[in-house]
Amino acid sequence: MRASKPLYVARLLTLLLAFGFSVPATAIAAAAAAQTQKKAAAKPAPRKPVVSASTSAAQARKARLERARVAAKAREQVRLRVLQALKDTMTPRYKTDATGALVPDIRAAAAIIFNPQTGEILWEENAQDKRSIASITKVMTAVVFLETTPDLSRIVTIERGDVFAASTTYLRANDRITTGHLLHLTLIASDNAAARTLARVSPHGGTEAFIDRMNEKAVELGLDSTTFADPSGLNPANVSSAYDLSRLITFAAHDEQLAPIMRMATYTAQTHNRTIAIRNTNQLVRGGEVDVLGGKTGFIRKAGYCLATLLRLPQSEEQIAVVVLGAGSNPARFWETRHLFNWLADRTADVFAQNE
Repeated sequence: MRASKPLYVARLLTLLLAFGFSVPATAIAAAAAAQTQKKAAAKPAPRKPVVSASTSAAQARKARLERARVAAKAREQVRLRVLQALKDTMTPRYKTDATGALVPDIRAAAAIIFNPQTGEILWEENAQDKRSIASITKVMTAVVFLETTPDLSRIVTIERGDVFAASTTYLRANDRITTGHLLHLTLIASDNAAARTLARVSPHGGTEAFIDRMNEKAVELGLDSTTFADPSGLNPANVSSAYDLSRLITFAAHDEQLAPIMRMATYTAQTHNRTIAIRNTNQLVRGGEVDVLGGKTGFIRKAGYCLATLLRLPQSEEQIAVVVLGAGSNPARFWETRHLFNWLADRTADVFAQNE
């Protein structure tokens, strides 16, 4: 028993020493963790910066000014592009043909200069191609309407179907107006509802019969590339060629009723309760720098900007038909026509001397 007591005591002391060193380490670690959590809990959350009302308003003004600056810059860029495009359009272009002669180089899809006295094509570009012709259709509408010698003082009522999706029109459903005023609206203002109404009330027997007669008339005039599907030109199925249209506009411009209407720069129509002031869609008529004997504009997206005219050459009684189809803009069709007219006018003596 005595021999084992020191060994027992030694073991006990060893255990106590081990216990004595381990407990403080654990306690210290626990205390440190607790202290860290306490500090973290005590540390305030990051505060968002306080923005005053005046600062917020200033920032909003700055944002508005920046947006306005960007929008103004974009508008200026568009304006410069438009001006450049107009400048380019106003400048005639020429190229050399197979014979070495300097001839027009048009930007439009098709065009022609036609001599109606001889039936000769004086210059052309894609003049036989079939294309949508938009409101140049209304020339044939007017021709067919007048062939029955209608009473132009007859008063008719505009129906909803006449004005529905009519795009360009000055008329309203239930307007009461004479067919004479409708004829003027059709040719001067290119009014689609007016053209529809003329077809509907015509003695031919309704719109479908009227369109059939338009196609028959095209055959009678020898317009082999021309087909009509509606009287206004809104239907892209109305097709013709620059060559055919040069002959159609020549025919219409020699009609004693149609020619004066197509040459009017402005006109005032009257319904039963209001006055309608219109102006000619043909800028050549309004400008007066070219002697226009007859003409008609046309535009739908598929056709592009179109113009058919019969013009008189300066210091001469010679007439030429100039047709431009598929121009890229409204001004372009008029400038292309001017360029073709001026090119021929400079060569008038030579061109017409060859035909004598």
